[in-house]
Formats: sequence, structure tokens, C-alpha cells
Amino acid sequence: MGSLSITHWLIVLVIVALVFGTKKIRNLGGDLGGAIKGFKEGMQEIESVTADATAKAAPAAAHIDVQDPAAVSQQ
Repeated sequence: MGSLSITHWLIVLVIVALVFGTKKIRNLGGDLGGAIKGFKEGMQEIESVTADATAKAAPAAAHIDVQDPAAVSQQ
């Protein structure tokens, strides 16, 4: 009684189609798809800008020769 069966979902879909019409539902689906695509493109743009900034900000590793203190004191 608590869960909806497939019959209930079909009735809900028919009522939604009658209230809004198939054209509006189709437009809504297209708008939702466009919004998701725009969001993904924005996320990729932010990631590429962040990666570029990180690469520019990271200093190159310097090579430092370290001598053994015991060897230096013996000289």
C-alpha cells in the first residue's frame, strides 16, 4: 500500500500529459538536457582554469647537493 506500482506511475504520466501537453513536456526535457550540458561545460572550464593556475603557481623543484656532515668535518 505504501509503494507505487507501475499502474500508478502510468496513471500519473497520463494525467501529467493531459495537463501539460506533450509539446510542453518535450520542451521541458530539451531545456533540462541543455542545462545539464551547460553545467558540464562550465565544470570542465573551471577544472582547466584551475589546472592551468596550479601549473603556473607550482615552482620548479630545485636540486640541492647535500654533503654528509661526517665527511665535511673530516676534510
